[in-house]
Amino acid sequence: MSEVVFLGPSYPSDMPLFTRGLAAVGARVIGVGDQHADALPHRVREVLTAYIKIDNWFDEERTVATVLHSLKGHNVDLVETLWEPLVVTAARLREAIGVPGLDVRQAMSFRDKGLMKEQVEAAGIRTPRSVRSTTSAGCREAAAAIGFPIIIKPISGAGSMDTYRIEDDGELEAALARLGSVPEVSVEEFVDGDEFTYDTICAAGDIAIENVCEYRPRPLVGKQVEWISQRIFALRDHDDPGLADGLRMGREVIAAMGFTSGFTHMEWYRTAAGEVVFGEIGARAPGARITDLINYSCDTDVFTGWAEAVCHGTFSEPTERRYNVAMIIKRAQGSGRVTHVEGLGHLLAELGDHVVNVDLVDVGQPRRDWRQTVLSDGYVVLRHPDLATTVEMANRFAVELNLYAT
Repeated sequence: MSEVVFLGPSYPSDMPLFTRGLAAVGARVIGVGDQHADALPHRVREVLTAYIKIDNWFDEERTVATVLHSLKGHNVDLVETLWEPLVVTAARLREAIGVPGLDVRQAMSFRDKGLMKEQVEAAGIRTPRSVRSTTSAGCREAAAAIGFPIIIKPISGAGSMDTYRIEDDGELEAALARLGSVPEVSVEEFVDGDEFTYDTICAAGDIAIENVCEYRPRPLVGKQVEWISQRIFALRDHDDPGLADGLRMGREVIAAMGFTSGFTHMEWYRTAAGEVVFGEIGARAPGARITDLINYSCDTDVFTGWAEAVCHGTFSEPTERRYNVAMIIKRAQGSGRVTHVEGLGHLLAELGDHVVNVDLVDVGQPRRDWRQTVLSDGYVVLRHPDLATTVEMANRFAVELNLYAT
């Protein structure tokens, strides 16, 4: 039986499912978190064999020392995490304990977008032209060299947080004012095209399961326009010629990064001319509950499958893609508390056979800050074997389902 240290067993929202997955494949799970053990969700507490509380995740040196001290007497086999900010911390613990997995150098290449692009470019893979900078003056120089439009994003960021598309000098100055607390950024060529994911679970050096999602519209647009209902589609047909180059690039990136075990989440672009361009990759599961979309697409369990992959080097969960799956993310109109929902009843009456999950903010609860949370005020998930039908249903939920707040 493996003894696995799992950093962040209850956050983000799907981590309890990964924690249970580890226990389900026979691991003895030692959780590490910054909350009191009594505050952990019951479903996490009941599967942990031990728990180590740390004071502050972002005091890495103290965190590593606390964990190592608390592990005396344990025979640890693995250290795992699926939360982006802890990837390097987990690597430092692995090196200190002497267990397999990403070392610090590898982990840094997944967290530092500059190092990441260097490694990917060395394998001959197309990436956006970029310059890293720690100063406003450096950003202005990079913008002049690359040419508008550009993207500015944190070197060690995740998702679309603190990420801006810049069209001119005025927008550049406004973005620089908002980025005052970000220590280092990447100034990048803006690649105009459709945006996709390439998600994998690797086991013993092989890609065990692949997933491709398409964002409609691109996440950066959704982050900038409040009324948009972001839609994410997990695509069934990987034989679609329009995906072939992206899938090939994704597999080449996995090889270039030397990744062998666990979850990865990659973003990539396809231009109108059909060129595919690498975006970035994380050594973690995808956010925005894309893990659920993979499960609904294949009728599988990636939480247990991931645990089996990292603990045993095998993957025995189903991998056949049976459905296209759509997530429609909703934002309430107005401010304050959600007062009513319109459209859900008639949509479920008409399309309910294809709806697999509805998770909306309850009436009476405050609406969430759409700028700070990807899932906003909730979402609907539906699926169908035919992509055109899936898109049509998703578009109806985007338009006809509305939440209101006052």
